[in-house]
Amino acid sequence: MSAPGRSGKSAEAAPGEPEVWLSAFRTAVHAQKQIFADHRDIEARSEYEGIGEGGDRTLVIDRLCEDTVFAELERLHADGLEFTAISEERGTVTFGDPAAPTRIVIDPIDGSLNARRTVPCHSLSVAVAEGESMADVTLGYVYEFGASEEFVAVAGHGATRDGATMTVPPGDGLEVVALEASKPERVQAAAAALAGNAFRLRSPGSIAVSASYVAAGRFDGMFSTRPTRSVDAAAAQLLVREAGGHLSFGGELSESSLGLDARYGFAAARTEADLDVLLQAQDAVP
Repeated sequence: MSAPGRSGKSAEAAPGEPEVWLSAFRTAVHAQKQIFADHRDIEARSEYEGIGEGGDRTLVIDRLCEDTVFAELERLHADGLEFTAISEERGTVTFGDPAAPTRIVIDPIDGSLNARRTVPCHSLSVAVAEGESMADVTLGYVYEFGASEEFVAVAGHGATRDGATMTVPPGDGLEVVALEASKPERVQAAAAALAGNAFRLRSPGSIAVSASYVAAGRFDGMFSTRPTRSVDAAAAQLLVREAGGHLSFGGELSESSLGLDARYGFAAARTEADLDVLLQAQDAVP
């Protein structure tokens, strides 16, 4: 049995109509690729326009990429779907009946600093949930633009990378660990706590990508050195669970809100033993 705040593979859940959502997300990815092509250098990607609802400064490319997702959500609503979107820039937007249980949790660019500096590793992260907590997420979608890879998880039906099934490999051991929110002083404390327990550290710069790579077996574990928002982790946490990995939000999944104001420590690993090591390191970060 998983400890409080941790989870292995998800319980069985009906997949609903994931292709309807996936088609919309793929259309948004296609449009976002054009945005990045049109804003090719650092100067073009460094224009800001205020503060988003998630609390960070909003780049013009953040807003443009978010617009591509909302264009698809508006189309789906016109087709009769009702839901509430929770997005980093626009905040909470209701499409139809506010009592409808479906939530769409969106980070249009997870890894905005990478995207601004033209570092290829950044992603679109979208989760579909039938409720208001991480436990209610039924579909997770992460598209990593650097490698042009698509990660998908459907609750109770597994996780895939470009259509191929992902399963975390067996066995304990932290050969490669990803750190996110990597300010030097936080990394210093985390690295000291991991000394002797991890062979190498990596800092991709996108929480969604780091967790997706745990699901893919590329990283043995990952954690954020500062509290994480729902938009960063909602999609990728389902990928980890469906691939057979383990994770923690510092509390029960059912108590980990999808609301934009929620903050929690996020860590993921292949095994519970490795997750315990990462949580101890996470706790050592001031």
